[in-house]
Order: sequence, then structure tokens, then C-alpha cells
Amino acid sequence: MKPFHGVSGAVAVLDRTDVDTDQIIPKQFLKRIERTGFGKFLFFDWRLDSAGAPRPDFELNDPAVAGAKILIAGANFGCGSSREHAAWALQDYGFEVVIAPSFGDIFAMNCFKVGLVTIVLPPAEIRTLIDAVGGGSFAEVDLERQLIVDPMGGEIPFAFDQFQRHCLLNGLDDIARSLTHEEQIEAYEAAHPARVSTTALAVG
Repeated sequence: MKPFHGVSGAVAVLDRTDVDTDQIIPKQFLKRIERTGFGKFLFFDWRLDSAGAPRPDFELNDPAVAGAKILIAGANFGCGSSREHAAWALQDYGFEVVIAPSFGDIFAMNCFKVGLVTIVLPPAEIRTLIDAVGGGSFAEVDLERQLIVDPMGGEIPFAFDQFQRHCLLNGLDDIARSLTHEEQIEAYEAAHPARVSTTALAVG
């Protein structure tokens, strides 16, 4: 996982509540064995019509938000099934930060594990931010200072779990966190000989 300190980029607004993971990445695309390439299927049923053409009334199809890195969404974003693919699809599409009044718990954890930042703001502050950025305006998210800076220079502070913040700032996924204790792990292994002969297993 690459370190995340902040991002400055275009903002897309999906002002809808209870967006579930089946809308984020429909079930028919879960058969893929790769972890990449899910971005083109993001919000598939909302973005495209039955002929595969972009729906002009869908928020992310607005040319002004092409390449957006920050997504502002409604309450309970990412509810529903626990599919990891929802986080993968958002990240593969290009989003680095999702801001909402609340998230599905499992979805938020899946985002954290891949370095996709989820920020919770009170509904009133979300509305203020939406009014300030519209769709396509640039904003900045600074995880080090825990601030969102809107296009007019207004600053919105946000709370963030400090353990997750440390991991994101330093690019520490589950494996990388384990490896920070590599010396202790090696010392433990040296003091506790294997109970099963690895040589015998190799020969067998």
C-alpha cells in the first residue's frame, strides 16, 4: 500500500443515501480473479444504459468530473454485502478519498485495507462542502493536518482514527505492519524450534 498524505483534485458528488455495494460493483462482475480492472464496472447499472452507452443524467458521467479523485456521497455509503470489490472498483476508477456522513462498517474497513481514505463529516458540513465544490471543482484533502480545503480556501477539519491515520501516512498494510516486528519474529522463531521437521516435509 502506497503512503497517503493528501490529495488535491476534482470532486465528484453522488448525493444519494444508502448506496449499497451491489450498485457500486454489481454481482455479475465478481467472477473476475484479478484484483485490478474493476473501475470500468463501477456503478455499471447507473452509468450505462442497456446498450452500454453512458447515461447523461448520471452524476459521474458529467464531463466536468472526469478524472475526479474525491467523491462526496450520502449517508450509509457502502452498505449491503461485504464484497471487497466495491473498494477495489472505486480505487481503480481513480478515487482516492470518499467523504460521507456515514459508511457501511465492513466497506469502510475494506477501503482502509487498500489505502482508499474514507472521511466522515456531519450532514451539515457535507452540505456546505457540496455547495462549495459543486461538481468538478478542485478541493484538497490533507490527512496530516486532518483538513479539507474547499475551492474558496475554506477549511473543514475532520476526525480520523489515529491508528488508521498512522498506517495510511506510512503505507502500512497488514503485511507491512507485521514486518515492522521482523526482529521480534525472528527472535521468537530462533527460541522456539519447529515442532515439525521441515526437512522431512520437503522430502515427503
